Amino acid sequence: MEKPAGSVDSQGAIRDRSGMPQHPQGRLRVGEPIAIIDIGSNSVRLVAYEGLTRAPTPIFNEKVLAGLGRGVLSTGRLSEDAMAKALAALARFRALCQVMGITDSRVLATAAARDASNGPAFLAECERVSGCQVHLLSGKREAKLSALGIVSGIWKPDGIVGDMGGGSLELIDIRGHKLTGAVSLPLGGLALQDQSGGTLKKALKIVRKALEDQPLIQNAKGRAFYAIGGTWRALARLHMKQRGYPLHVMHNYVIPARDAEDFARLVERVEAETLVSIETVSAQRRPLLGYGALVLDQFIKLARPSEIVVSALGVREGLLYEMLDDDKRTQDPLIAMASELNVLRSRAPDHGVELCAWTDRFMQSTGLDETQDERRLRHAGCLLADIGWRAHPDYRGEQSLNIIAHAGFIGIDHPGRAFLALAVAYRHMGLSDDDVSPRLRELVSTRMLDRARILGAAMRVAYLVSAASPGVLPRAPMVCAHGLLDLDLPADLAPLAGDRVFNRLKQLARIIGRTPNISIAPVQKAG
Repeated sequence: MEKPAGSVDSQGAIRDRSGMPQHPQGRLRVGEPIAIIDIGSNSVRLVAYEGLTRAPTPIFNEKVLAGLGRGVLSTGRLSEDAMAKALAALARFRALCQVMGITDSRVLATAAARDASNGPAFLAECERVSGCQVHLLSGKREAKLSALGIVSGIWKPDGIVGDMGGGSLELIDIRGHKLTGAVSLPLGGLALQDQSGGTLKKALKIVRKALEDQPLIQNAKGRAFYAIGGTWRALARLHMKQRGYPLHVMHNYVIPARDAEDFARLVERVEAETLVSIETVSAQRRPLLGYGALVLDQFIKLARPSEIVVSALGVREGLLYEMLDDDKRTQDPLIAMASELNVLRSRAPDHGVELCAWTDRFMQSTGLDETQDERRLRHAGCLLADIGWRAHPDYRGEQSLNIIAHAGFIGIDHPGRAFLALAVAYRHMGLSDDDVSPRLRELVSTRMLDRARILGAAMRVAYLVSAASPGVLPRAPMVCAHGLLDLDLPADLAPLAGDRVFNRLKQLARIIGRTPNISIAPVQKAG
């Protein structure tokens, strides 16, 4: 049986395409953790990942707001206090990596170290303290890695990527895997604060002058703008709180351009402390919110994108993606992660794979049109259908819904998350909407809600027939023909055709407009 596209291998060798030192043995198995330390203009951050996979999972994440970029444009130098904070963070991060048993650490540095006259000496000290070579990224290299982070984390991206740090703003055009027109501008939050003397009015003129002549602006109209960076994520978090948004997941949070423009102007106009839920933003980052809002406002005004898509993935994940071999880069990240969860948490992972094929045949027989993206979501739902089985039966649906809705998935938007969570909740809790999260239902279209109920109802039949055991579903197809929804059981499985199975088949038949039927194949006579 064909596996769902993008199924993960158990282990694999890595060909280093990043221009950085390879693992000491020249190989890095998927199960080995890997760390990336990013010495940015505002923060120094360590992210440790479970392994080098198509859907990298962070196992540790810590940042220190050192403010290296503060004052660099006016003084030309990194301040002693900021460097001390950064070096102390690196010493801690080195110890943490040793504690976690991480032998492969990559250290990156960006705009502040790139622009400061004492940057080379600081980076030499960073190498001594961290025990790793530090790779100073050019502006264009930083833009490319940011874009690869979007390729890694957003399904079929098409638009302009904007990575706003403390020292610079990187812009690059992205269409699928094609990257063009990388540019780096001195429009980071700390850089703008420095250039403008702390006044938004002067910063406005600086931003407008820097953006209005950029060729990328002409290519952005009607396309997405992918926003990367801590300041923009903080703005999005405030927007999410203001809306009372039901899903507290930042990655792939979408704001219509007009709404984002209005919100940005609000943030520019008022004191940060008056904003709803401002306590969710660190005190050190709050002074930069106005500059982040200003850049976003001006980009929208000049470029006229269709929407703002917030990405939790950027340079670090772009580097990991670049390190993957060609086969792994072509994997579907959603299916890869759903496959991993299926292996980790389901009773019988092979049953989830069989469920994909079983529902393939069912859906094809219904005559309902299904897009490739919808098929992809259905496969992910099948792989996730049994991850809550260890919970008490009364809470399996609720627990599964919460795990799926809030999991660290990439390659999926928020409506897709809601679809998966709802489908698996219906599988456990029944098809009554009264029992399933009304807030999540707000995120999906009528069509998606209907398909979630159909998939949940189909899985309710499948699990009652198979008891989550592999080898049963391939012998018990469920198809629509001649107005019937027919479950076809071989003779040796005939005792499975009880009232409970028929009642669940009847529920499914009702929502797809068919008559339920169970067929039993005749016993084959010997000879």
